[in-house]
Amino acid sequence: MTTTTTVADYTRYYGFSRTPFAKQLAPAQAFAHPGHLEAVARCRWLVDQTAIGLITGEVGVGKTLAARCAVADLDPSKHTIIYVANPAVGARGIHQQIAYALGVAPRFHRGALIAQTADLLARERDERDKKTVLIIDEAHILDPDQLEQVRCLTNDQMDSASLLAIVLLGQPTLRRLVRRGSFAALDQRIAVRYQLGPLTAEQTAGYIRHHLKIAGRSDPLFADDATAAIGHAARGLPRQIGNLATAALIAGYARRNTIIDHDCALAAIADHAAE
Repeated sequence: MTTTTTVADYTRYYGFSRTPFAKQLAPAQAFAHPGHLEAVARCRWLVDQTAIGLITGEVGVGKTLAARCAVADLDPSKHTIIYVANPAVGARGIHQQIAYALGVAPRFHRGALIAQTADLLARERDERDKKTVLIIDEAHILDPDQLEQVRCLTNDQMDSASLLAIVLLGQPTLRRLVRRGSFAALDQRIAVRYQLGPLTAEQTAGYIRHHLKIAGRSDPLFADDATAAIGHAARGLPRQIGNLATAALIAGYARRNTIIDHDCALAAIADHAAE
């Protein structure tokens, strides 16, 4: 049986209208736990104030989703969103992505490219009356040169204004990185720092129920001890909770269970531990 067939079969078996924990989730369908709502609010404040901030947390905790939710409802006629998924492109690569996003081919020489980026951002703000929002994911791998360029992007009119809002998303090491003395100028410009934590046991249960409801099942499907086992093994990280819950559903389908019990959860946990 192919993977595609298995997914279709177990989806039909449980009466789902869609796979419950798929990544293709509209921002409005995100599980709105307090940490998520706080991260979204901080991101929106950064956009409103044209400031720079850090949203940090462990892998899979929901940082990117929070940023996506924060900008989802922004008026595209008033905002330009630039998302850098992988900052390993270097300082020049970040400037190039800004230029491309603003509809211009980037200049070749670094000095000319930096000046071009500043001109494009100023034009976006002053002539088009649009606010640019730069979201850099995996920001904990930014090198010193990139961090300095990020700082310089926010410096305009003799440091009395900013050309764009910047949201840096990264693992907790990002907070320690910018605290280093060599990055004092950037550190002093950071207006918001928020650490997004894992889900509690109660929130984990709510997360699973929420995604099952989106998929068309409002009735109890996971036994309490199965949910508890998944939450513990996943350390409260939403992405891993979704992975383990999906594996438990597949285990339940293979056993023709109507309820995902503790044994299904243990089977899912064991399979993931063996990878």
